[in-house]
Formats: sequence, C-alpha cells, structure tokens
Amino acid sequence: MKTTLQPEDIRPIEARLREANAEFARRYPGESGRRQPVHTVYGGAHLFKSDIAARLGQVALRTLDEFAPDPVVFARALGLPGADTLPESRAQAIALSEQLARDPDSVRGTHRAAWLAHTVYTRVREKLRREPVEDFRLDFEDGYGNRPDPEEDSHAAAAAAAVAAGMDGRTLPPFLGIRLKPFSAELHARSVRTLDIFLSTLVGKTGGELPPNFVVTLPKVALPDQVAALADLFELLEARLGLAPSSLKIELMIETPQAILDARGASAVPHLIAVGRGRTVAAHFGTYDYTASCHITAAHQHMTHPACDFARHMMQVALAGTGLWLSDGATNIMPVAPHRAAEGGPPLTPEQEAENRRAVHRAWKLHYDHIQHSLIHGYYQGWDLHPAQLPTRYAAVYAFFLESLEAASERLRNFVEQAARATLIGEVFDDAATGQGLLNFFLRALNCGAITEKEALATGLTLEELRLRSFVKILARRRQRGV
Repeated sequence: MKTTLQPEDIRPIEARLREANAEFARRYPGESGRRQPVHTVYGGAHLFKSDIAARLGQVALRTLDEFAPDPVVFARALGLPGADTLPESRAQAIALSEQLARDPDSVRGTHRAAWLAHTVYTRVREKLRREPVEDFRLDFEDGYGNRPDPEEDSHAAAAAAAVAAGMDGRTLPPFLGIRLKPFSAELHARSVRTLDIFLSTLVGKTGGELPPNFVVTLPKVALPDQVAALADLFELLEARLGLAPSSLKIELMIETPQAILDARGASAVPHLIAVGRGRTVAAHFGTYDYTASCHITAAHQHMTHPACDFARHMMQVALAGTGLWLSDGATNIMPVAPHRAAEGGPPLTPEQEAENRRAVHRAWKLHYDHIQHSLIHGYYQGWDLHPAQLPTRYAAVYAFFLESLEAASERLRNFVEQAARATLIGEVFDDAATGQGLLNFFLRALNCGAITEKEALATGLTLEELRLRSFVKILARRRQRGV
C-alpha cells in the first residue's frame, strides 16, 4: 500500500502522544474498586464512645419498631414503588409478609411491590443489627461548636482515647475520621491544636496505629493554601509520630462558591485536590453553608435546590475518572416525634401518637426522596445526622439497587459476553469503562447489603470474578481460560 509518511516522521509525534496518554492515565486512573461507604454519620466529638455504632443501631431499630412495625407501614411511609398497591387490610398485609418470609420468590412476579417492601424491610433490619454505621465522623465543627480552649483540648484527648478503645475492642465502624474547624483566619490555630492533640493521643495509645480508612475532614475550604497547609501539617505529624508517609488522608468539604469557581472563573476543585499532594481521597458537598453563601434564604435551603445540583455537577465533572469519592450532604429535618410521655406521667393520647407517627413518616419520606435524588445523580454517599435516619438511608439505597437489579444483570451479562467474544477472536474491546461502570453497580450493592451474592450471580459472573472488582481483569481471566 502506498504511504506518504516515513517512520522517522511519525516517531516524535508518537512519543509525545505516548507521554500525553500516560499522563492522562496517571491523572484519571478511574475507580479504585475500594468499598465506598453509603453514608457518613456526623456526631459531636464530645459525645463519641467506642461503641457508638452499636448504640446508634439500637436506637434506629427501636424507632423502626415503633413507627414502622411491618414492611407495609414502612413502604407506605417512604412511598416505595408500588406501595399504593399493597393490601389495605393489615391482616392481609401481615399474611402476605409471612408468605414472603417463608418463600420470598413465591410472589415476586405477581406482586413485585410486596416483594420489594418485604425485601427492603428485612435487609434494613439485618443491616441495623450487623453494621448500622458504615462511616462516622467525630465532629469538632458545627456539631461541636466553639468552646473554651481547655474544654476542646480535653475533648480532643478523650475522643482519641475512645477511638483507641474502639480499635482494641473492634467496635468501630469500617470507616472513621474527624472533622476539624476551618482553616480560616479566626479558627485555624484552634483547628491545628485539636488535630495535634487528637493524633498525638491516639498514636500514643495504639502504638503508632491509625484506624482503618481514617480521614481528616477540612470544612469550608475556600483557598488552595488551606489544603496545602493541612498536607504540610500531615508531613510533620507523620515524621514526629512515626506514622508511615502519606498515611494521613484528606477529605475536603466543598461548601463555598470559591471552592467551585476560583477568582479566574476556572473550576477550583482540581487545584484544591492537586495541592493536597496525593492525600485527598474524597470531596463532600455542604448543602446549607453553600446555599447560604449563595444568598438563598433558609426556607429554600435544601438538598434538591437547583443551586446544589449545579455545584454537585461541577464537582462531579471535575473529579470524574480521578478515583476520588464524592458525597452529598444531609437532610436537616429529623425524624423525631414531637410528643414524649413524661416518666411516671400519663401516657400519650391517641391523637398525640398519631401526630408523632405523621411527623416521623414525613421526615422519613423527605430523607428517602433526598437520597434517591442523590443516587439518580450519581452520588452514592451522603450524610446522616440522627440514628432515626439510618432506616431510611438503607431503605433508599436498597430500593435503588433492587429496582434496577434485573435490568442491570441482563446488561452486564450481555456486555461481558460481547467483550469476551471480541477479545477471544483478537478484536480490540475498548469500552472497558462502560463495563466497569456496570460492574460497579453490583459491587456497590453487595458492599452495602442491598443484594445477596446469589442475586449478583444472575449476571453470569462467578464469585471469584466479582471479587476481582475489575472488568478488565475479568476479561483477562476469561481469555486465559478460553471462556
């Protein structure tokens, strides 16, 4: 075939292209395959106990028992898909629930709404007993407030001691961290001192160990210099405390307009990440500080405001392919009953009990809808501020995955088969990112308990393949075996 270009013409161009592609791959490695928690529970650092996760789970189960004693009540309160078709008669609903308990698949085809309600409810209860909290943040900022320096000093030391006790007793959630005060002109000195006391105390009690998946959250980031300062402090602390280099990780709170667009009008998030020098692992969106900074009045500050969608999408685009985790914010309407019976006093009236139930159900429904909004927009993590929000957190996440399970299973099964055939006959299959995205659906669902391993196998993958957590590795394994 006739050509015009000579090898020496192409060689320098190819070299530059290889270098550019290598730099792109380094900057955008894609998802790591590590488990990402579905939520972060925030609680004042002064209230932290080593067994906080189990305590919160117990409160969540008591709330569920009181305000949603069966799957039908829970499904109707949240508005699960098809909840309006469930039996009106409580006796019929209970009979259907008992049938599902004996054989969940017996009515799956004929009464999918009942199957979904039962499956979500039973898996939420199991999750609250087994692992009620996936991620917890000891809060020295909004959930703690400004206190005298000696008081915050003592709380920082006590919180570190409680974390050390939780490590020793294996009672901590799988992910843990602390949120400092902002590195603002007024508060940065206090923030640095709290960080120093907490880490020095913790490392002294654990012999140099940190909890698994430990992070430090920096709130209200407005300047790259604030992130760089935290990275500098980490280097000093690691050296002085005998911690491994880069073992301290940063989690950024994006809750100011300046953290979305910088003074030049450019996307600020990539620069904020870069100055962290490889330590930044996640970016969390702060709904209420961000909307307040945009002059949105309190009555309209909520998770689904268009201003929040804009900010989240800016974060999402800026961090796509980097492997950093994104998290949405919190619903600030708590599912708390307005009436309580005084100890030794008269019981609540039927009207008060009904009002309690309506208040909790309204807050649950709002929380559920907010989480669904986040999930639809590709935010798989969010904040919870009260143990009574845990049932709706898991219900919303489980319903999201279960509703799409059959369609996603078929798509992944077909996609893997097509990709395997292409690689086996020597074609180049270059759509691995799509395959990994489909696989991630199942990995996320398995990690949080939304689906079982048996349900994941409907994809045609084996457990061994699922545990590889990589679409490319699955194809390579099948190619080796000639599958």
